[in-house]
Amino acid sequence: MREFSIFSIWMSISLWLLESSLCAGDSSVVNPCCYYPCQNSGVCVRFGTERYKCDCTRTGFSGENCTVPEFWTRVRVMLKPSPKVVHYVLTHLHWFWDLVNRSFLQDTFMRIVITVRSELIPSPPTYNTKYGYLNWESYYNISYYTRLLPPVPEDCPLPLGTKGKPVLPDPKVVAERFFKRDTFRPDPQGTNLMFAFMAQHFTHQFFRTNHEVQGGFTKAFGHGVDASNIYGDSLMRQLELRLHEDGKLKYQLVDGEMYPPTVSEVPVHMVYPEGFPPKHRLVVGQEFFGFLPGLTMYATIWLREHNRVCDILKAEHPTWDDEQLFQTARLIIIGEIIHIIIEEYVQHLSGYLLKLKFDPSLLFNVRFQYSNRIALEFCQLYHWHPLMPDSFLIDGDEIPYSQFFYNTSLLMHYGVEKLVDAFSRQPAGQIGGGRNSHKVVLSVAEMVIKESRAARVQPFNEYRKKFNLKPYSSFYEFTDDIEMARGLEELYGDIDALEFYPGVMLEKPTPSSIFGESMVEMGAPFSLKGLLGNPICSPEYWKPSTFGGETGFNIIKTSTLKKLVCLNTKWCPYVDFHIPRNEEEAKPRKPSTEL
Repeated sequence: MREFSIFSIWMSISLWLLESSLCAGDSSVVNPCCYYPCQNSGVCVRFGTERYKCDCTRTGFSGENCTVPEFWTRVRVMLKPSPKVVHYVLTHLHWFWDLVNRSFLQDTFMRIVITVRSELIPSPPTYNTKYGYLNWESYYNISYYTRLLPPVPEDCPLPLGTKGKPVLPDPKVVAERFFKRDTFRPDPQGTNLMFAFMAQHFTHQFFRTNHEVQGGFTKAFGHGVDASNIYGDSLMRQLELRLHEDGKLKYQLVDGEMYPPTVSEVPVHMVYPEGFPPKHRLVVGQEFFGFLPGLTMYATIWLREHNRVCDILKAEHPTWDDEQLFQTARLIIIGEIIHIIIEEYVQHLSGYLLKLKFDPSLLFNVRFQYSNRIALEFCQLYHWHPLMPDSFLIDGDEIPYSQFFYNTSLLMHYGVEKLVDAFSRQPAGQIGGGRNSHKVVLSVAEMVIKESRAARVQPFNEYRKKFNLKPYSSFYEFTDDIEMARGLEELYGDIDALEFYPGVMLEKPTPSSIFGESMVEMGAPFSLKGLLGNPICSPEYWKPSTFGGETGFNIIKTSTLKKLVCLNTKWCPYVDFHIPRNEEEAKPRKPSTEL
């Protein structure tokens, strides 16, 4: 507990120096909360101009700065392994996890993983971009992103509080020096472009920042997995996309295959360049998805899957009308999305040897709230553009970005099967460690840094503390790249002034991993809380009748990425979130109905 006493001494000295400067006639008054004095999730409340008080309620700590652990907190801290140790155990000891995955212990460990992670995310939400204190507007106005930590107080002497340079570095300089790719660095975990495009397609249903309004507002219809990227984010758009017959969505047939309709058939807003051929202006739920063929490919697969599910429901329920067929199919699709994301997407990303399991009933006897709000920090850390390669390799052709952007004709030219096969075989880039973003996506990093500053997001190390991680003591501990460490120190001055987004993206990756420790420890709680906080996972929803009976329920419980693709294509390509691990996997596949 030596670190707690050292921190208290440091804070006392800092505040004494502050008071001394004030007494000496310094007219500037520094908000004491700018020092981030309250530790362990304590809340800093300012009184007058010079005093503050830390509210340590239910933190497990007491004392002036919430640094004195209570008895049971001492016990928990002594017994609880560090996040680094937990991650090591979950990614090593094959013999142990082979045993766990074949026994009842799998459910126990899965329940622990979900609850421990989810408890780090407050529910109901706390702060938003406008308010650094609890109030009704933060809770009730869902147009805002919520946020985990309050904003940096506006009256702090420096941009990030009391440490660092008086002026933050130019976002363009940060992006050019630390994000820009020199040589493509593939992800050592074997992540592929099928994963990269799923990440974009999946997250665009709830990450929809309203750039027209400053202040951390979202345009998303909901705050979680609602499949609005398939069905549209408003009732008007949904109704335009629907066929209004047998619950299905509108489509067009090209050489006997189902594809999204064009704007001439569905007159809704889609983002395409001026002069773009009308026949290639495909319409899907998310207006941005015409930008990349990988996103249009996923939109096509989900369109086919929705209509396939409607046929199954229609056969079982011939008396159901169009509305009930559509609404029930949508619930099934949402279930399939969550199942695939947890058991394959998150499984791959985590590197865990524990086999993750989507079974909402695991939480029915524990305290858990079935609601979710998307946090600004979650939206920012999920900008994983280093995944994108230097060019795209499809069926023997190398396609540069200039021919890839806004080229929906690639979908019809190659077909879904060849795109899936190509994207599943091509490696994606490593996200963490910096210097791996293609120049065409570099502006995204600049944009996120600017938005973070406008929202006054607290420094990276403050988020390390919030997620029970040891704050970095220097840039040389933060990264193994000496040149990068020197550059960051030159621009920011102090590790405690390093911004949040550069922190999670530039941090040294853990060995043979796609990114660093902070991304895993911060991203996982947001992900699991959002996925399992979905209404369909609640006891009232999670039962056969919700999904039209056992047949619909089983579609969810047995869904896989391979089934999603192969039940909706003429032949079954190689499909996975991982590049082929051996020559057998890499072999071309024959048409197959065995899934």
